[in-house]
Amino acid sequence: MNNNRDLIVIAFGGNAFQSKGDRGTVEDYWKNAYIAAETIVRLIEEGYRVVVTHGNGPQAGILAELMMLGLKYKNIPPMTLDIIGAMTQGWLGYILQQAILNKLREKGLLGSRVKGVVTVVTQTLVRKDDPDFKDPTKYVGPWYEKEEAEKLAREFGWIFKPDPRGGYRRVVPSPDPIIQVEIDAIKTLAENGFIVIADGGGGVPVVDENGKLVGVEGVIDKDLGAERMASALKASILLILTDVDTAYINYGKPDAKPIREITASEALKLYNEGHFKPGSMGPKILAGIRFVQNGGKLAIIAHLKNAAEALRGEAGTRIIPG
Repeated sequence: MNNNRDLIVIAFGGNAFQSKGDRGTVEDYWKNAYIAAETIVRLIEEGYRVVVTHGNGPQAGILAELMMLGLKYKNIPPMTLDIIGAMTQGWLGYILQQAILNKLREKGLLGSRVKGVVTVVTQTLVRKDDPDFKDPTKYVGPWYEKEEAEKLAREFGWIFKPDPRGGYRRVVPSPDPIIQVEIDAIKTLAENGFIVIADGGGGVPVVDENGKLVGVEGVIDKDLGAERMASALKASILLILTDVDTAYINYGKPDAKPIREITASEALKLYNEGHFKPGSMGPKILAGIRFVQNGGKLAIIAHLKNAAEALRGEAGTRIIPG
């Protein structure tokens, strides 16, 4: 598929920084970022142009929790979720940016193939009347046992829901993205030889208040944000990397069946029938459907470790036109 002009938008999940089972130390972050960087540089070596985005659910949850504890014990004013989102973009963008840059230097690709790596702190436009503000669906932060989740809900007024992967996690509003405010800057950088890290965590959600942008409380799903960015950039491929090997029908049940390749129309039918859970595989499937329907050649959902194999059609779930 690659003709040395194809643009791939890679959407890394939270496991690009903190895998399940990690303690979340600085060493864990660097270790996982270098694994992600290796994937990116392999695609650069194969001739692709790359724009990167990433999740921030665990990190946004950690910062929000620290803010609440600071308020409780030190009377420190808490930050709003839009500011926390911007903080995570800088935090995670720095780590990934440096890891990619060092890998490019190691491979001798900097300068000859790539001019540099840059992180763009991105705002994403959403609707003020998005229904998710009334029924939060986005998982953020660490996993808790039921009793601990109930205690935190009582103390801080947070909302918790069972995570399909186990345990309980906090949920916050996740409005549907419209477009990245900085999309023209992202496009210009990508077209001029830069690897761009943008729209981290789906971007900072903002609304238009009579011509003025205003941040709102929420966390945009990074996969839906990645689709908006990929479609606006006219990318060829949307590569969604996560911590499961493929999408499944009847996930977690004895009759679970992996989906290897599916048309956008077939995927939409399954999505509308409720086969993919909100806040988990649902947004990934919807992002893939939208991307292909908006003119993309191919959307792929695969495990972080299987990115190259997934591009060759040997792993993951592929959503194709039709």
